[in-house]
Amino acid sequence: MRGYIKSRYTGTYTIVLNLGKDPATGKRKQQWVSIKGTKKDAEKRLAEMIHQIDTGTFMRPSKTTLAVFFEKWLTDYAKPNLAPRTTEGYENIIRCHLIPGLGNILLTQLKPEHITRYEAQKIASGRCDGKGGLSARSVRYHHFTLHTALRTAVKWGLLARNPTDAVDPPHFDRPEMHTLNEGDIQKLLAAAKDTQYYTLFFLALFTGMRRSELLALRWQDVDLLLCQAFVTRSMHQLRDGTIIFREPKTARSRRMISLSPSTAIELRDHYEKQKLAFAMQGIALRDDTLLFCQLDGKPLLPNSVTHAWIKLVRRLGLNGIRLHDARHSHASLMLKQGIHPKIVQERLGHSSITTTLDVYSHVAPGLQEAAANRFDELINLVPEKEAIKKER
Repeated sequence: MRGYIKSRYTGTYTIVLNLGKDPATGKRKQQWVSIKGTKKDAEKRLAEMIHQIDTGTFMRPSKTTLAVFFEKWLTDYAKPNLAPRTTEGYENIIRCHLIPGLGNILLTQLKPEHITRYEAQKIASGRCDGKGGLSARSVRYHHFTLHTALRTAVKWGLLARNPTDAVDPPHFDRPEMHTLNEGDIQKLLAAAKDTQYYTLFFLALFTGMRRSELLALRWQDVDLLLCQAFVTRSMHQLRDGTIIFREPKTARSRRMISLSPSTAIELRDHYEKQKLAFAMQGIALRDDTLLFCQLDGKPLLPNSVTHAWIKLVRRLGLNGIRLHDARHSHASLMLKQGIHPKIVQERLGHSSITTTLDVYSHVAPGLQEAAANRFDELINLVPEKEAIKKER
C-alpha cells in the first residue's frame, strides 16, 4: 500500500504515506500529513503525493515558513554573493512586502495561487503606508525577487520546483521615453556652463554613460591623446551613506568609449581647472583622482548630482527630463544620424544589440524610412546612369 487516510476528527484527516525502507537502518519510512477539509480533499492530496513520488518531485513537508527562509536566504546567499546595492533592493522588498504578505506560509506549501493573489492585492492596495496600491512595474520587482529567492530554495533541495514559474508577472506598458533634441542640448549646456556639474553633464550627453559610471571615472581611465574613456567600474551609495566602487555587472558594461574632439577638449580644460583647484589646497592631482569630485577629492554624492540636474531642467522648462535621459538622448540622436545600432550598443554597454533595439524602438520608424528612401535612390540611379552612357 502506497499510502492511506486516517480520520482524526470532523474536518481533519491524516495522510500516511509509505516511503519505503531506509537503506541505512532497514526501518520503514513514513510521512504523516494533516489535511483540513473533506475526505475527498484528503484523497486528492494523497493522489498528488503518490504522483510526486513516482515522478521524483516529492519533497518531505517542512515547517520552515517563507519568513524564516527569506532571512536565511538574505544572510547565507544574497549578502555573500550579490552586489550591496542589489542586496539592499531585495532586502527592502522582502522585509516591507514579501514577509508581511507571504511570510506565514510554509515554504513547501506555497502555491501559484498564493503568489497571484499577493500580486493582485499589492496592485490594489499594497503600499506600506496604506495609501493606494503599487504600480504593476513595482510588483514585477516583487515577483522577480521572489523568483530569485525560490530558485535558490530549489538548488538547496528545499523545493522540488519554483512556484513562480507558473505565474506570469504583472504586465505594464513601458513609459514613453523623453529625450533632448539638438537645440535642447545646446540650451542645457549653455545654462550649466558656470556650474560645477558642467563637464559631468557634457560627458553624460556626449558619451551616454550612466551616472554611476561617470562618478567612478578616474584620470587613469581617460586617454586624452587618443580620445578614449574606459569604463571599468561604477560608484554607488548605500542606504547608510557608504560609498562603494564595484566592477560592471557584465563584460559588455566594461568597455572603451571613443570621445569626440569637443569632448576631449572639454576634458583637457576640466583637468587644468581641477589641477589648479587642488594645487591651491596643497593637494596633488593623481592618476587615481576622480574626474568629478568635491574640492577635497571625495566622491560627489549621486543624489546631489541628480538634484542639480532636476533644478537645471526645470529652470529651462524641460520638465520630465531625467539625468538618465541624457543617455537616452545620446543613443537616440546617434541612431537618427544613421550610426549602426551595433556601435550604439557598444557605447552604451548593453549586453546585446537586441536590448538596444528594444529600448530605442521609437527611433526605428525613422530609420526604416531612411533605409527605404536610400534603397529607392540606389535602384533608380542605375537606369539613369545607363541612359547617360548611351547618349554619350
